[in-house]
Amino acid sequence: MGITSGIVLYAVLWFLTFLIAIPIRLETQGDMGDVVPGTHASSPENHHLKKKAIITTIVAGVLWAIIATIIITGTITVRDFDWRGLMPPVNTPD
Repeated sequence: MGITSGIVLYAVLWFLTFLIAIPIRLETQGDMGDVVPGTHASSPENHHLKKKAIITTIVAGVLWAIIATIIITGTITVRDFDWRGLMPPVNTPD
């Protein structure tokens, strides 16, 4: 895996993890009983984005380390997903 593909993999993992973390423990204005006029009751009151960004960075780093290790060591390859046998055989030197 090259440097660019490693960075792209981390960025994708970070954004996916962040989008999963955003709605966790979200406190809306309706939940707090303090709806600002002109806004929806489902508007966030306390979103804790800084805390969620820090947790997301740590979780994405752990996931990246696991996936990068699998890719670099070749534990799982593309050929492992060729269940129908469509890929040509590998030419191995004798």
